[in-house]
Order: sequence, then C-alpha cells, then structure tokens
Amino acid sequence: MSNNIIGVRERRLLDTYATAKYQGEGKVISILEYLFGEEIFRKLDVTVRVKTFEDACEELGSEHPLVIEYKTISTRVGGLTPDIIAYLKLRIIVAALNEGWEPQFTEDEWRWYGWYYLVSKEEYDKMNDADKSRVVCRGGCNAHGGVAGSYASNALSYAYSYYGSRLAFKSEELAEYAARQFIDLFADFCFRPE
Repeated sequence: MSNNIIGVRERRLLDTYATAKYQGEGKVISILEYLFGEEIFRKLDVTVRVKTFEDACEELGSEHPLVIEYKTISTRVGGLTPDIIAYLKLRIIVAALNEGWEPQFTEDEWRWYGWYYLVSKEEYDKMNDADKSRVVCRGGCNAHGGVAGSYASNALSYAYSYYGSRLAFKSEELAEYAARQFIDLFADFCFRPE
C-alpha cells in the first residue's frame, strides 16, 4: 500500500515539475530541484524535459560539441540566415531527444524524421480539426543523406523532400513530437514564405 502512495505522490511531483517547466516557471523548478534533488526529475520522459531549444541545450550540457559549435558560430558570425540558425538549433534538439542514440546506417535500422505537407491558408481553413492535425506533421521513416534534398517527377505533380540524416530520430513518436513542438524551426530550416 505504501508503495502505491509513494508512486502517486512521485507522479504528482513529476507532473508539477513538468507543468512548471512547460510554463517556464523557473522559480518553481528551482524550488522543486532544491527540495527533492535534480535526479528525481530525470525520470521524466524526454518529451517532457525538452520543450524548448534552451531545454535541449541544458539536456546536452554546455560542454557538448553541438552546443559549443552553436555558441561559437552564433556569437562570432553575423548575418546568419534563418535556415542556418534553425539547422544548428535542430541538431541540438535532435541529439537531446535521441538521448545518445545516433544512426548507424545499417541495413536493418529504421530512422525517423518529421514530414510536412505544404498547404495554402485557404486549404487549411477549409479543413476539419482531424484533417488539420494530420496536416501539421506526421512521422516518416528512413532519413536520407545530405542536409536537404528534393525530388520531383510526373511534371511536378508529385514532389517531396528529405531532411538530412543528422536530423533523424530513433522513433516515430519522437519525430512526430519534434515536428509539432519545433514546427517554427523546421519551417525556418526547410521553407519560410515571405
């Protein structure tokens, strides 16, 4: 019985922490970490721990090579375009969400990435809620090489593009989560209309 009570209390604590993190309540987070220690909150799912680019940097740590590269490039080089900034940030986010997993490019390995369909505002406005949720993103598998590439056939009536293999996820769930949570960064990386 006492284990169940501890389990319920721990779950409430983790939920409170996750909510505070999602809402950016830094003081609440600091108090909880001070009272209970940071380790207990490592039990949270990575999708709860990483809600922002800053969370991803914190997850990897300031000494991680990707974080160091981002800080070096973004602070010393002026005039970077949004796609380059987005790519540097997405590399960090992908690494944090994958929790150490990196693609090995073996024949039996599945790799996932976010998949978007571009629609006009008029098309989007005509959709019902279920269709809108599918349009935002869905996971695709087997990331291909290169930073970004595209392929078109049938007189441009059929076209698609791929993210680079460096932005591959270890699961479909992570690809879908990242595609929704970081949609603005993916838009900057792939396509941002004026």
